[in-house]
Amino acid sequence: MAKSVTTFVCQSCGATSSKWSGRCESCGEWNTITEEKPLSQGPSKKSLGAMRGKAIPLTDLSTKEAPPPRTASTMAELDRVLGGGLVPASAVLVGGDPGIGKSTLLLQAAASFAKAGLKVIYISGEEASAQVRLRAQRLGLTDAPVKLATETSLRDILTTLDEEQPDLAIVDSIQTMWADNVDSAPGSVSQVRAAAHELTTFAKSRGSAVIMVGHVTKEGAIAGPRVVEHMVDTVLYFEGERGHQFRILRSVKNRFGPADEIGVFEMTGAGLSEVTNPSALFLSERGQPAPGSVVFSGIEGTRPVLVEFQALISPSPHSQPRRSVVGWDGSRLNMILAVLESRCGIPFAGLDVYLNVAGGMRVNEPAADLAVAAALLSAREDTGLPAETVVFGEISLSGALRPVSQTENRLKEAQKLGFSTAILPTGGKAAATQGMALTRMGDLTTFVGEVFGAG
Repeated sequence: MAKSVTTFVCQSCGATSSKWSGRCESCGEWNTITEEKPLSQGPSKKSLGAMRGKAIPLTDLSTKEAPPPRTASTMAELDRVLGGGLVPASAVLVGGDPGIGKSTLLLQAAASFAKAGLKVIYISGEEASAQVRLRAQRLGLTDAPVKLATETSLRDILTTLDEEQPDLAIVDSIQTMWADNVDSAPGSVSQVRAAAHELTTFAKSRGSAVIMVGHVTKEGAIAGPRVVEHMVDTVLYFEGERGHQFRILRSVKNRFGPADEIGVFEMTGAGLSEVTNPSALFLSERGQPAPGSVVFSGIEGTRPVLVEFQALISPSPHSQPRRSVVGWDGSRLNMILAVLESRCGIPFAGLDVYLNVAGGMRVNEPAADLAVAAALLSAREDTGLPAETVVFGEISLSGALRPVSQTENRLKEAQKLGFSTAILPTGGKAAATQGMALTRMGDLTTFVGEVFGAG
């Protein structure tokens, strides 16, 4: 009989090794490695007779079956991120920074789905029943038909869910759940993995939807092993800056809808309110055109969103100039600065560069390259772009401007908000937009020369 191999797993990062050590070689934490015994290799003695297993019935892929029905809530932004509504027997993982509003969002979602006719149970492992009721009272949800439980024992939770058979179960949070068959502390890698596996299995076998809340690390990733994100059907991140009232629910994985879809909310005293027109909200505080301010027309999922890039250039008193970025990729900023200096002859040596995306929004797509370059040049030359101009396009290392996807949707969103001029790369599919003046550029040198008269 083959001998089972014992593995040692770091409870901080999930790295495995064949022997114990005091310090994890992957994350550098001390005293976090524990022994994990694997499952038995091969079948048990009971299955060695005639009962070697049972046949799995197969169905024809061409069989026409109705897709699983979705349940829409009264929160249109949440339904958009979920792909059109809540799918039965689905497992959803929601992550976000502490205090960003995850519990508030899910309590409002629980009340919304309960009013839509679903049987909802809200399980809190972090707060007492009185605290959850107090939040519900503040949000005006005391009359919602939602059942409440406060428990951390995974065995008791699964037993209760098996008896109640809810349509939706919300677990807040997965890091507080404790499985008695796992010999480690709550919140460890083993406990998080076991709890997520049991809850996901319950969702698939019983047909109930399960939403789990996950804490995040200081790097912004959901704490625990990465395998948890592979287990579930949908992974959502609740983002936002503490200094801004805007909150963004972003889908990074969705088996039932488009990924990278966003829903925009505004945090108020009465909870989260939906923002149906995010572009108008992000640009609401934009005043007269100023040097370093450029409006970018982007795409988040299937939705066009207009945001403002702000740049500031100042002489640096240090030998190593600062490069500070909020809401965009810092490595991509360094690339844009290098292209401007190498291809256009515009140096930024000895200058501190600060770049910010207004409103607490985070932009990830490379179509923002040209808008960033325009903001940097505008701040450096102390020249503002016209207020009615939007900019978008990708910059290659050769200095050429590459067309981006969904150009027509970007232009329509800009025109709807009163913009009359757009600067974009040459090429790409874009229907003629009536009343919109399009200025196409082939490379960054031409853009610098025509817009700023330099280069």
